[in-house]
Amino acid sequence: MCGIVGYIGNKEALPILVKGLRRLEYRGYDSAGVAVAHGGNIKRVRAVGKIDNLADKLQSEKVPGTFGIAHTRWATHGGVTEENAHPHSDCTGKIIVAHNGIIENYRELQHNLLVGHTFVSKTDTEILAHLIEAFYQDSVKPANTPLPPSEGGMAATGDLRTAVEKALRKVRGTYGLVVMHQDHPDTLIAARLGSPLVIGVGDHEYFVASDTSPMLAYTQQVVFLDDGELAEITPNGFQIYNLHSQRVHKQSEQIDWNESEAEKNGLPHFMLKEIFDQPTVIKDALRGRLVEDDGTAHLGGLNMGEVEMRSVNRVILIACGTASYAAMVGKYAFERLAGIPTEVEVASEFRYRDPILDNHTLVFGISQSGETADTIAALREAKRKGAFVRGVVNVIGSTIARETDGGTYIHAGPEMAVASTKAYTNMIAVLVMYALQFGRLRRVTVATGERLVKAFREISVKMEQALQTSDKVKQIVEKYQGHKNFLFLGRGVNFPVALEGSLKLKEITYIHSEAYPGGEMKHGPIALLSPEFPVVAIMTKNQLYDKMRSNIEEIRARKAPIILIATEGDEAAKELADDVIYVPPTMELLEPIINTIPLQLFAYHMAVLLGKDVDRPRNLAKSVTVE
Repeated sequence: MCGIVGYIGNKEALPILVKGLRRLEYRGYDSAGVAVAHGGNIKRVRAVGKIDNLADKLQSEKVPGTFGIAHTRWATHGGVTEENAHPHSDCTGKIIVAHNGIIENYRELQHNLLVGHTFVSKTDTEILAHLIEAFYQDSVKPANTPLPPSEGGMAATGDLRTAVEKALRKVRGTYGLVVMHQDHPDTLIAARLGSPLVIGVGDHEYFVASDTSPMLAYTQQVVFLDDGELAEITPNGFQIYNLHSQRVHKQSEQIDWNESEAEKNGLPHFMLKEIFDQPTVIKDALRGRLVEDDGTAHLGGLNMGEVEMRSVNRVILIACGTASYAAMVGKYAFERLAGIPTEVEVASEFRYRDPILDNHTLVFGISQSGETADTIAALREAKRKGAFVRGVVNVIGSTIARETDGGTYIHAGPEMAVASTKAYTNMIAVLVMYALQFGRLRRVTVATGERLVKAFREISVKMEQALQTSDKVKQIVEKYQGHKNFLFLGRGVNFPVALEGSLKLKEITYIHSEAYPGGEMKHGPIALLSPEFPVVAIMTKNQLYDKMRSNIEEIRARKAPIILIATEGDEAAKELADDVIYVPPTMELLEPIINTIPLQLFAYHMAVLLGKDVDRPRNLAKSVTVE
């Protein structure tokens, strides 16, 4: 959600900034802009729509310079217009600001502190530029001077960093912020509160971005800013401070992703690449974590001894969207293997219902980006109330990774498509391994543990087999492309699979779909069934197979078209369904990893057939960093 790129160094800034914006397209956006300093001036160019629109405008503009910032905006305050696009400026045009987040008290600041300033946008962000302007000019005048708009042509002798600090102490809300000043062509100021910001460290050049993807082509050395921190960056180095001008000392970290991992590998869309990445990246999630001799898993990031693990009498899994469906599979695993009562909580609701927590509760925050605002806030609440708090994330150095007391990286690699695929299946794998680790301490036998470990060892090959259904799925999609509604059904561990399949279809095709447990169909949704309302059902061979088969018979009696996900060799499935997609068998708790793949392909092929923007669906953002 929104994206920031900044560069200061010895190269021409514009190509780096535009390339960086393209790397951030997956976050979701509706407009984009750049600002580059050169020859004592700042050139600012903005455009509504795709980055291609911005690039087209830049073709006719000469924008040299080795110092600049850029932004992709996802509208919150103010419509999608060029005036509302970032970067924003102050009254003088000398102070330029790119901002992610929300300034909650912007109206109050505008009416009380900045009377007389001229605002040209409808955004909350512009207040920051004017507030910094006011404090900047105040720094070159007597302390008792009011805070009027700047007078054009005044010599820039103010203290930019201090002005930004003072401005940020006035605001209420969240921000990832980069500031430049026309008269300080060797300085970028970056600050963060609740919205991620990373500094990339190169050779006499520095990058600032919302995440590491824009800088992967140039450096793998990064510094993650924490909340309440501000960085002053020049071509010769950087200093980090808190908002009271006190130095904060940090070391750079090496990230293990590289630019090639974020490429499409010749495939037409990132989403398709990431679907086909799954057999490979799940090996990364499992590597070094399965203990075959003891039939268990060991995830060292848990940072809990056996006594603490035995003291846990409740598990809460907090997540949003796709991650919450992975968490639902985790709930089945924790209760079945470890016998621990487990709840799945939607992060955006958790902290508003006064949750009851204690030091026997283990709380996992699950997020691909590790920056999901609602999940972060929920984890902070859990921590305040004394629970064990752990993270399950994909992005090294993310806020959840840093603020929790332990946890696990899912090692899915960069996920560029907005609709999550490989992160989801790796999340399931990690949660089932955690459940096995707890289960072996409590009630799971060695033999059962060994069977599950063996099934994990085979899962990559079986995912490859599931991916071979792609052509079959595409044929089925061609048959159903005209339908406007779909119902997804599953039972047990496959109910979350149905939810995820339905969500994927909604996200990238904009087709209406719903998902229900198979047994709930007759409690209302059955009224929807007709020959115009296809049903996608998961009926693989497990303990609920017969129950699910009965549900399918009920659908068949209402003449709704049926698409079945069934286990290889189940010939009876052909008698029940109009179309069958076969997947290889595995242990029941691992079925969601296999069974989700045809549903990902179903949504993907449908979106392509309908001409949708698969990787960047409308209105959606990859990382939701505001409430």
